[in-house]
Amino acid sequence: MAERLDTPSEGRRWRRPRVDPEFFGNGAEAIARFMGTARFLIYLTLFCALWLVWNTFGPEQLRFDSSEFGFTALTLMLSLQASYAAPLILLAQNRQDDRDRVSNEQDRQRAERNLADTEYLAREMAAVRMALGEVATRDFVRSELRGLLEDIVEEREARIRELEVELAQMAQADDGDDNGEDAPGGQRAGDMDRNDRPGEEPGSAPTMGT
Repeated sequence: MAERLDTPSEGRRWRRPRVDPEFFGNGAEAIARFMGTARFLIYLTLFCALWLVWNTFGPEQLRFDSSEFGFTALTLMLSLQASYAAPLILLAQNRQDDRDRVSNEQDRQRAERNLADTEYLAREMAAVRMALGEVATRDFVRSELRGLLEDIVEEREARIRELEVELAQMAQADDGDDNGEDAPGGQRAGDMDRNDRPGEEPGSAPTMGT
């Protein structure tokens, strides 16, 4: 059956192998970290030394890299190692740069929050200082209380003096009333004595004996 020309043909899609970037990145960082240590340098130096000694002084039938050609196999191996080491180191550096960028962003945000908190605390301290400037101090309150206490004592003493004056006036008034009541009472007693005498009439003068 002939294919129609008005419809595109369905091509086969090539599926690329999926690689976990995190796993690959962790492996690259581990390799780059190991290659940057003294142990790797010692291992590489020993490997090259053994390679050179074996291919120089070893049995001819067991040599695999001829010194006549300048140890071509060793040169190729070192070149291959260097060609792989450079991208791995660059990948590790890129991942480290990404982490540093995230860390710097977090540090910047943290610094901004600390600055905002510091400014807020400074404003609060200024407000508290202003509020404390308007609040009465202990000495001021003590002086005010002392003044109020003195005023109360003076008022009490003045009231006591007024009460003493009133009591003295009341006592004088009572003494005057008592003196007025005593005089009429004595006169009435004399009249009653004269009335009680026999043979005398009220209003007659007393007679003297002969």
